Order: sequence, then structure tokens, then C-alpha cells
Amino acid sequence: MRIAVTSTGPDMTSEVDPRFGRATYFVVVDGETGEFTPQDNGQNLNAAQGAGIQAAQNVAALGVETVLTGNVGPKAFAALQAGGIEVYTGASGSVKDAIEQFQAGRLERASQSNVEGHWM
Repeated sequence: MRIAVTSTGPDMTSEVDPRFGRATYFVVVDGETGEFTPQDNGQNLNAAQGAGIQAAQNVAALGVETVLTGNVGPKAFAALQAGGIEVYTGASGSVKDAIEQFQAGRLERASQSNVEGHWM
């Protein structure tokens, strides 16, 4: 399973970025092997609008099945759902911590967005 974690940096020790669409990075982790690849999300950091939708499309193109993040807005959530990607909110700590929280069943699968659009 490929898991994307919103992150402030490019590695497993980086902190979880609480924003989905405007996250600095997505760290894509293979849930079985633990191997990871950072994906820069810089093109969406200062987008006037549509950052969440574009980020969702980028994550889907990476073959991700699950997203771990702090928060997700309504348009990004809808785009992720349309791509068949599960969303788990409330992730915190480092990327490694978020993966451990997910694998231990301590994150709840989101059934809707948990913030308004354009949340920063």
C-alpha cells in the first residue's frame, strides 16, 4: 500500500504538515517495505485557489491509496474520494509517527472534510 503523508520536509523525521493542499511535501511511503520518496508540493504553496484539487490529482498520479494529514478541505476531500483515495486526518508528530499511528489503528478514516476551504 502506498501512503502519502503531508510533510514540512522531505524525510521520515520531518513534521507532519497540518495542511493537505498547501503542504510543503508529500512523503510517499510503501507501507510494506518502509521505503519512501519525497514529492515536492511547492507549486501549490502560494496558489490563489485550487491547491487542494491540484494536490489531490498529483497524489493520485503517484498511485497513492491512502493520505495521512492533519486537515483536509472540502474540494480536496472530494477530489481524493473521486480518485478512490482514503483520507485519515489528525496525524501529528513526524512522518514516521504518522505511519505508526495509522498502522496501529489510531487514526480515524475521514468521512468528510474537517476544515473550510482555503484553510492556512
